[in-house]
Amino acid sequence: MPANRRFRNLVRIGPVQVGTYYDGRGREKHTAACTAPRCGFSTDYDSRAAAELAARTHRCAVR
Repeated sequence: MPANRRFRNLVRIGPVQVGTYYDGRGREKHTAACTAPRCGFSTDYDSRAAAELAARTHRCAVR
């Protein structure tokens, strides 16, 4: 079954979007996902600072 996430507090840092959501257990999680074609970078973090750091340091392998 696919996860139905409602993101809030979206921020775009370069090609990466950072968003906050609540997981299935009610915990707050933060996601950094690259929106560039064929990149595929997406990671969940427990803290907003970690997600934003990942967004700032991400380099797409596909250009």
